[in-house]
Amino acid sequence: MTGAAMGGGALLSRAMTGVSVPAGAQVSVAVLEVASGASAVYGDAAFDTASIVKVDVLAALLLQAQDAGRRLTAAERAYAAKMIENSDNASATALWHTIGRAGGLDTANRRFGLTATSGGEGGLWGLTQTTAADQLRLLQQVFGEDSELSKSSRRYVQGLMESVEADQQWGVSAAADGNCWALKNGWLPRSTTGLWGVNSIGRVTADGTDYLVAVLSKGTESQAKGIALVETAAQAAVSAFAGDCSG
Repeated sequence: MTGAAMGGGALLSRAMTGVSVPAGAQVSVAVLEVASGASAVYGDAAFDTASIVKVDVLAALLLQAQDAGRRLTAAERAYAAKMIENSDNASATALWHTIGRAGGLDTANRRFGLTATSGGEGGLWGLTQTTAADQLRLLQQVFGEDSELSKSSRRYVQGLMESVEADQQWGVSAAADGNCWALKNGWLPRSTTGLWGVNSIGRVTADGTDYLVAVLSKGTESQAKGIALVETAAQAAVSAFAGDCSG
């Protein structure tokens, strides 16, 4: 973490005590107040990314294109838009192969400073393993100026994350004022257990202050319960940094 790393850890932990976590489920949160650089992490477990990895895939693709001194092709841009805005899996698979699958993702992530993320085997990009702290680092690459990504690359990803389709406008956006958010969500039912992993990452603005927020969860009985958990955790995290963790 950069800035006042873990500076709000006690406040975040206190705020998270008010979050009802279903029996057998887990949740982890990382949050950064952009202006001050203060950040905190609650929980250090690893989670399946599900579709939040699509932001990482696009960031890796843009980094590779920058290194090669080229722009994305029309096909790559079409895949990227569908992958982020619509969470289209076929588009993600196409770009997963373009970047070199897990090897390409892991190479880019070393540049991005992600230390606890490993790409899924073969074509299983949704089973990439990550932590909330690493997802916060990725968000700093996408939304911060101290980034391996160029300004134009960052604006491109941000624009897509501000334009996700209506039925996917949930998650960390619950902590934002109105439509002041940019996000990507992920959801995955595990065939072995029937339990869900539900994740949300992005930037939100609340009371005029910008935050980067990553919430990862697993073990809920339904997607709806996972969404409720993620949204409550995001609200608690932002409230902690706003100094309002009494509710």
